[in-house]
Order: sequence, then structure tokens, then C-alpha cells
Amino acid sequence: MKRRDLLKNITIGTAGVAISGNALANSPEKKIKEDPLPDARGGQLKEEIEYENKLKAETFFNQHEMATIAVLADIIVPKDEVSGSATDAGVPDFIEFIVKDMPHHQVPVRGGLMWLDVESKKQFEGKNFIELSASNRIKLVDQIAYPEQAKPEMSQGVAFFNKMRDLTMTGFYTSEIGIKDLGYAGNMPNNWDGVPDDVLKKYGLSYKEWRKHVPED
Repeated sequence: MKRRDLLKNITIGTAGVAISGNALANSPEKKIKEDPLPDARGGQLKEEIEYENKLKAETFFNQHEMATIAVLADIIVPKDEVSGSATDAGVPDFIEFIVKDMPHHQVPVRGGLMWLDVESKKQFEGKNFIELSASNRIKLVDQIAYPEQAKPEMSQGVAFFNKMRDLTMTGFYTSEIGIKDLGYAGNMPNNWDGVPDDVLKKYGLSYKEWRKHVPED
């Protein structure tokens, strides 16, 4: 049930309790006024839509940061024979939206992106992370992707990569591509063939005997 319909039913139900039978009899023309909820997208309220549009219109990450996020996201969830990559699923845009919706992510993510470039320049001839070859990107990521194996001086990078992994996986598996990758089909009707044979056998019943106690459709 959509939020709009749920709220509508609650309103009608509450009003029905508040108005007595006599009041209704004495005022047959009186109707419960229903103020339609602005509902432009799947049950969202007007305020929610305006807030979402406001965040989408704002920009937090610059072009270089978004490019770095895209590269990292595809390292975390690469394209394979089953589904597309994190960028195919729109994960960078998801992360951009999330850090605007939840500002406490902004400093850790932006700081982590800066740390990644600084460390990349230290190890690979002054190059930013996105300028590295695919193999060198993995060499650097391997140093921060496994907390138990990471060196103490890599702790900031470990914390950053953990956050990026969480955000990337959340973005991916809440996308259409990610849901298909999980094989989630939602609520599906099923056919009930009756009590299993082993249960009937346990109680000494045959299928015919069990059917005697089941009302006809």
C-alpha cells in the first residue's frame, strides 16, 4: 500500500471513531474532508520531493573527486558475466547524494580521497590515484582493503576504504542492477499442494483422509 493510501485510510478510520452514529444521522450531508496529499512519485510527499530535488541540484564533490570515486567503486564492484559494475549501477551519483543527505560522511570521504592521492604520489612517482595503471591501483588498494593485514601507518586509508566499501555496496545493492544480481524477485504467489507426505505419515493419515477435513473451495 502506498503511503498516500495508508494515510488516507488512517484519516478515515480516525474520523469514523470520532463521529458518533447520532451525529451522522443528524447531519447526513456532512462529509469528511480529505485533503489530497501531493503525491508525484510513488507515495512521496511534496516536502520529500522538494528536499530531494534540492540535494540533487547541489554539488559537493569536484570532477576529480567524482572520477576517483568511480574508479574505487568499480574496483570494489567490478563488472562481471552476471551484472554490471558499480558505475553501471550509478553508485558515484548515489555517494554524491548520500554525503549531501548525511553531511557527517563529507569530511571522512573527502579527506580519504585526499589521503589516497597523497599516498599514491608517495609510492608512484607523483601520480594521483586515477593516473595509475590498473595494476598499481590494486597494489595501493590491497594495502588498505584488509584491516588485519594493514600497516599501522595505513589506518586512515583503512578507515576510508571501509567507508567507501560500505557506501558502494549499499548503492549497488539498492540499484536495479544490484537487485537483479541478488536474484531478488519480491513477493511471488505459490501453489500449496497440501500437507507433505511425511507429515501425513507421521499422523497415520492418507491424502484422501486428510481431504475429508478440508472444506471445498
